Amino acid sequence: MPVILKLLLQRVSLGILLLFLVSILIFAGTIILPGDVAQTILGQSATPEALANLRRELGLNDPPATRYFNWVGGVLQGDLGTALTSGQDIATAISSRLWNTLFLAFWAAVVAIPLAIFLGLVAVRYREKWPDKIISAGTLASVSLPEFLIGYILMFVLGVQLGWFPSTAIGYRPDAALSDKLYAISLPVTVLTLVVLAHMMRMTRAAILNVMQSAYIETAELKGLSMFTIIWRHAFPNSISPIVNVVMLNLAYLVVGVVVVEVVFVYPGMGQYMVDHVSKRDVPVVQTCGLIFAAVYILLNMIADLVAILTNPRLRHPK
Repeated sequence: MPVILKLLLQRVSLGILLLFLVSILIFAGTIILPGDVAQTILGQSATPEALANLRRELGLNDPPATRYFNWVGGVLQGDLGTALTSGQDIATAISSRLWNTLFLAFWAAVVAIPLAIFLGLVAVRYREKWPDKIISAGTLASVSLPEFLIGYILMFVLGVQLGWFPSTAIGYRPDAALSDKLYAISLPVTVLTLVVLAHMMRMTRAAILNVMQSAYIETAELKGLSMFTIIWRHAFPNSISPIVNVVMLNLAYLVVGVVVVEVVFVYPGMGQYMVDHVSKRDVPVVQTCGLIFAAVYILLNMIADLVAILTNPRLRHPK
């Protein structure tokens, strides 16, 4: 078997194993939560007989191992279960919410990735000069603030005081025109961009500076090439592997870490859906949302690992 195919199969197998272990943690974390699901659904005035009947219907009396394998078996068959509070099919309810979350993360990535690479190139070009210092200070300030604080500041300044953008995304409609949807999510996209921009920019800068110490860079300088040409044509292509890794990690964060941003801006995505059902102790919904977030995070990290293997020969031949 070719070495590269063997490494790819190993990464995929590890990803599947990791998702299985995460599913156990998600299930264990939901069943050890304090409180009674049946009591939450029926209310404080429910009779003991009604509570006992509901627990039996929901399978809450079964052993945890039986409940876990029933849940995982249903997921493998495409059955995500039914929401306890609304009786709605979870797969149907999540499909549109997941698309909304991916739409928000996509446009944040469209803005953040090119901007981070551009700022990283500028920082390298003007290393230790005022553009580099301003970019580094700005990105450090953005990454030091929690996203909910950035969201509330932008909401107050740009949404309430200046009125340039809607202060919440409650007006977002999936069937609206693209321009209307982008206008509705302008502030959430800005917050997500500021949150992930710093990490990607600083990794781009560090990766390129590491390559700039190579002998062939010195040769290019002796040939009289401009610094920007050296960075763009020689340093950047050879530092693409760590840059791709950090981009994929931040893409995973964009999909998984939108929970806080969606709650702040009342955006109808997966994060808002999960938080709503956490307060209702709707365990099947929480388990499904957690498993989807974990699967997306593991998948994007696995893609980053595979890209690193394909672009770096040293990873294919570790000896």
